[in-house]
Amino acid sequence: MAIVVVGSVALDTVKTPKGTMSRGLGGSALHFSNAASILHPIKLVGVVGDDFPAEGMTFFSEKGIDTVGLERVSGKTFHWEGYYENDMSVAHTVNTELNVFAAFSPKIPDSYKKEKYLFLANIDPVLQRSVLEAMGKLDCSVMDTMNYWIDTKKSDVLDVISRVDIALLNDQEARSLTGEKNLIAAAKQLITKGLTYAVIKKGEHGAIVVGKDEYFATVSFPVENVVDPTGAGDSFAGGLVSYLAHEKKLDGKTIRKAMLYATAVASFNVEAFSIEGLRRVAKKDISSRIERIRGITEVGEIRL
Repeated sequence: MAIVVVGSVALDTVKTPKGTMSRGLGGSALHFSNAASILHPIKLVGVVGDDFPAEGMTFFSEKGIDTVGLERVSGKTFHWEGYYENDMSVAHTVNTELNVFAAFSPKIPDSYKKEKYLFLANIDPVLQRSVLEAMGKLDCSVMDTMNYWIDTKKSDVLDVISRVDIALLNDQEARSLTGEKNLIAAAKQLITKGLTYAVIKKGEHGAIVVGKDEYFATVSFPVENVVDPTGAGDSFAGGLVSYLAHEKKLDGKTIRKAMLYATAVASFNVEAFSIEGLRRVAKKDISSRIERIRGITEVGEIRL
């Protein structure tokens, strides 16, 4: 059993206060796969151009990622260029070159359609819906989105939300999609659309998960040396979905553990450019950070 991920594979140029990376491996599906493959097999659906470096294919091979669904077509790979200033939670886009990704239409190999776990990265919601319709019966489907799709195709985003089990949003996206300023109210509104759980990411302030009868919040791991936040949200998603697939459960107790696991995983991503923060992380490294996160809020008995 594997997780199918559908999304972008890109080359990123990023500048942060810690340095610069030129045309490094990136994209939502790639960052997700880098994180999720630590715990669970991955099958990738995406597209790259003929300029995609051999280093990228070597990375997929090292991680055991199935790339039967990765198309290689004539042209240039999706390229994003951006920078971060002192507020490392805000990415400033300099240039976006969709290139071959502009015509991306996900083709799901027959060998992928029997899988039970699916992650839809933040691609066009019309394409997300087409993937859902192409897949067989799923045990857990998870989607991500972005403000661009919320602003331009809100009804389609809501339609996809009504078809999946979990939606991942950041705080700004949740407010924009629902019109609610309060994040708990926003999450509860999304639950009425058919979700089992709404997960709202708050960057350095942690994340919350809300279900019909569930509320849980986790703090972020205290990373002291943030090098590059690019891909942190997708790494969080990779941690979350891979833990759920690993446990083969979707209930309150498991989603809470998955949130802690995902938080620990994402903390490694921001410590280096591109894939390097997570590339060689072992399960024992993640376990150590999970215990640190648990200890941050553990105070023992409070006597009044």
